[in-house]
Amino acid sequence: MTVWCFGSINVDHVYGLGHLPAPGETLAAQSYRLELGGKGANQSVACAKAGGELRLLGAVGADGAPILAQLVGLGVDCAGVQQVAGATGHAIILVDQSGENSIIIHPGANRAMALDAVLVALKDAEIGDLLLMQNETAHQAAVAEAAMGLGMEVVYSAAPFDVEAVQAVLPYVNMLVMNAVEAQQMQDALGVRLEEMPVETLVVTRGADGASWYARGTPDIHVPALAAHVVDTTGAGDCFTGALAAALDAGAEPEAAMRFASAAASLQVARPGAAAAMPARAEILALVGKGG
Repeated sequence: MTVWCFGSINVDHVYGLGHLPAPGETLAAQSYRLELGGKGANQSVACAKAGGELRLLGAVGADGAPILAQLVGLGVDCAGVQQVAGATGHAIILVDQSGENSIIIHPGANRAMALDAVLVALKDAEIGDLLLMQNETAHQAAVAEAAMGLGMEVVYSAAPFDVEAVQAVLPYVNMLVMNAVEAQQMQDALGVRLEEMPVETLVVTRGADGASWYARGTPDIHVPALAAHVVDTTGAGDCFTGALAAALDAGAEPEAAMRFASAAASLQVARPGAAAAMPARAEILALVGKGG
């Protein structure tokens, strides 16, 4: 089968700092690097390197050719990526010495893409293909509705969190992936408990506390986070989601897929960067085989 990703493509400007700035504080960066990013690109690379056949649907600006070349080199099919007027999306990422980060995003081409072109590309999807989505593009609800109508399994990362965006997409989602903070925000907004979320399957990532799988009519699954020397947490959630999609698409049972994704994330946070730090399938399997 195929995993499709309708998502953002960014250029990341990453600054290493002694600590994250307080309001009004000016800091000198200790390091700087420029790299590929965006939740869509990150999840696509994570999935492709974890063994998935990945087709990316998104957009870049007139400056996007080097980014597309990089994605293709990492195993991502970019035939469905549009080129639009204006700048490619970009992010300013601040990373402190403990690996924690703060991020500012300019959407750019991610919000300027044409819906019709996305829907035309999706017509090549087969029943049972997975579609990964996030909250960094335009047209999320329309694309999710179209994908469900085509018999695809829609996996939605509700980040950056926006309750109105989530509520618009949720009727067309099979699996909702959130971190613990987002899950609490969603519970507060809907006035429901975690197990009452209106979705078939809910996956909650909890950082150092692992991740949980909740699905209707089946026992809950919790997998621990594997020990890692944390260098940079940027893209860790995307790594988990992309690897999870690759494992599920390959036919893994939920608990095995969750353990695979947890191992992938533990490898990713031990390296600097987001897309550039995504681990290969062989590395993930080796760590799973060691039991962490």
